[in-house]
Amino acid sequence: MSTKITFLGTGGGRFTTIHQIRATGGLYVDSGVKIHIDPGPGALVQMHRWGLDPTKTDVIAISHAHTDHYTDGEVLIEGMTNGGTKKKGALLGSVSVINGYDLFGPAISRYHQSLVDTVLAMQPGNTFRYRSVTLKATHSFHNDPTTVGYRIENDDGAISYVADTDFSEELISWHEGARILVLPVTRPLGAKIPYHLSTKEAAKLVYAIKPEIAILTHFGLKMINENPEYQADWIWKETSIKTIAAEDGMVLRMGKRIDFP
Repeated sequence: MSTKITFLGTGGGRFTTIHQIRATGGLYVDSGVKIHIDPGPGALVQMHRWGLDPTKTDVIAISHAHTDHYTDGEVLIEGMTNGGTKKKGALLGSVSVINGYDLFGPAISRYHQSLVDTVLAMQPGNTFRYRSVTLKATHSFHNDPTTVGYRIENDDGAISYVADTDFSEELISWHEGARILVLPVTRPLGAKIPYHLSTKEAAKLVYAIKPEIAILTHFGLKMINENPEYQADWIWKETSIKTIAAEDGMVLRMGKRIDFP
């Protein structure tokens, strides 16, 4: 069985989220173990739209305590646990998501945490194994200082989800060797803001990490207006690494080869 990756939303940031210019349902990775990463607003609706069953989810992994990343987490926990009637599955989250940190979180209530079989507050370097899949929390440089990315390793190889972050050379070692590199790129060329990647910084990571394919997602309003496809093509030309801008509902399959639309 190949690994299937479904983009349940490619939007991010306040205004894209508020107006739902792009959906904000996160990323769903299925290699037999079903993992939902960053289920933001509308994630449940997007699952039903694209034919995914929330009762079949095994792991919910949340990178940090910003609303565009966690808002549907609780209802999806209820889905994963059959309405809270069966204690099962795993909830992984940054320290802010699980325990709260300073002004951030906790993003998931103690009640909903109690429904799940395993709850882990992930810090960089922590790993969690669920059957044939290993999830490793990676470092991030964001204004929620407990933010983590996720590296998912299974029999088909590694998928790295960088999460919201500013650029740092340190990110390279966390994600090197990934076959698929998923980059939240909130801002386009010439429009850098703190704590987020723009196209230029994303290109630096793609060039250094050298995945088989890089996928841009989590687009802010300015990024959407500046054309994500153009930004992806710019990175492809700069790095010679295949780079595409994700679309809502897009599916990739990773086996011996990586297939995408």
